[in-house]
Amino acid sequence: MRVLISDTLSEAGLEILKKAKGVEVDYQPTIHKEPDKLKIAIKSADGIIIRSGTKLTADILASAEKLKVIGRAGIGVDNVDVSAASKKGMIVMNTPFGNTITTAEHAISMMCALTREIPQATASIKSGKWEKNKFMGSELYQKTLGVIGCGNIGKIVADRALGLKMKVVTYDPFLTDELADKIGVKKVELDDLYRTSDYITIHVPKTDKTANMINAQAFAKMKKGVYLINCARGGIVQEKDLAEAIEKGIVAGAALDVFEKEPVDPNHPLLKMDQVICTPHLGAATEEAQENVALDIARQIVDYFTAGTIQNAVNFPSVSGDVLTILRPYLSLSEKMGKLQGQLATESPSEIIIEMSGEITKHPTGPLTVAVVRGVLEPILEGETINAVNALLVAKERGVKVVESKTMDHENYTSLITVTLKFKNSQRTVAGTIFGKIHPRIVRLNDYYLEAVPDGKILVIHNEDKPGVVGNVGTLLAKNNINISRLQLGLNSMLHEAMAFYNVEGNVTETVLSELRGLPSILSIDLVEL
Repeated sequence: MRVLISDTLSEAGLEILKKAKGVEVDYQPTIHKEPDKLKIAIKSADGIIIRSGTKLTADILASAEKLKVIGRAGIGVDNVDVSAASKKGMIVMNTPFGNTITTAEHAISMMCALTREIPQATASIKSGKWEKNKFMGSELYQKTLGVIGCGNIGKIVADRALGLKMKVVTYDPFLTDELADKIGVKKVELDDLYRTSDYITIHVPKTDKTANMINAQAFAKMKKGVYLINCARGGIVQEKDLAEAIEKGIVAGAALDVFEKEPVDPNHPLLKMDQVICTPHLGAATEEAQENVALDIARQIVDYFTAGTIQNAVNFPSVSGDVLTILRPYLSLSEKMGKLQGQLATESPSEIIIEMSGEITKHPTGPLTVAVVRGVLEPILEGETINAVNALLVAKERGVKVVESKTMDHENYTSLITVTLKFKNSQRTVAGTIFGKIHPRIVRLNDYYLEAVPDGKILVIHNEDKPGVVGNVGTLLAKNNINISRLQLGLNSMLHEAMAFYNVEGNVTETVLSELRGLPSILSIDLVEL
């Protein structure tokens, strides 16, 4: 497997890759500066490791013919067209933990420097002045810090601020009350954070929802004299509105490590304000952080190619090689159930509902959901590339809603996966399980219960429950030199009907299917291949 490295990576990270069995390292740390050369180099790469210098646009990714995985040494993937990568089935990984402490410490440092006007005082004294009375700061003690986004970095910032004896409130819709209590912070609504905070620090990714979220409307709700710290991403703070809020006295000062456009324009209005201190995107710029992210991404790429482990993927559920071993029979079952549903479908479903119960729910079930959706879509969208990475994206683009639910117990099976497809005027349900440790079985099709082996060519036959049906089917198949290797039958005594899975070997032509449909008591016949 050839791994292209298009940015500088530490020697320790390179050594991990070079020692990995079956991995060929192509280290070209400056090639990102020449997009045409990058297109050529990426064409035959199985994997690529990048930092912030490489821009993997849709145009660049279009040249990648073999690329399976993109590894970003760092947390931000702004420089990767994740949508384009997902559509091509490429896994995009980052390293969200390697620089968390460094970035959190930088935010705390910026807050301290801002409140005590350290950069301004330094510039003053270096210019030959001694303006001791000019730089009157304030204490952080007992002040309220508002943390927007209490994820990996936000939690560390909160912890350090609590150590400074500050009061910490946070806005994070994904933070549970229990975890907030454990961290020692108070969870509040965003408007309450604006209203009560003496300092506000931002620790959310830049998304459609967070872009320009700190704008004129937000500043109008803030406590007068608030200090703002942004070491997250440029573009979350509306810079024009921040300048106006400083001029109006709403914001006493701002500490910025990131800007909407980087490098920042030297004539940017914020740079001319004494109340603003700034650094050139140094949040992750420590020797320890650079080494950590290099080691992390190198290990992740090696684990992916050698053990199939997916870690810290932004467009696919993470799953370890050990867990993958446990899930493998269920992944096969899930995909075959999806294929069964997709091949039986006569129209595109509006909804795919995946219900999981029993022991399997103790493990990550995201990959199973993806396997089901992939199986459903492949026969319906024949000719399109549907894989584990883009299946959910394709479903969304096609307007197919995917719903997953889990319950811990099931009265009849150790684990059971049930897949229901909803159509405009109908729905179909298939359920399956694993017998022993590795043997998949379909145990339900709508209201018919059976134990069918989902393998090879299968005739799914719905018929009236009358004598002679199985014999007639067997005779016709034998006449056409088609062998029945397995037969599983499910009955509905209320309707006096049966549903059967005939595993067959031989050439089942349209003529044979037509003849089968003409047999007495046959209600429907479908040929599927699993």
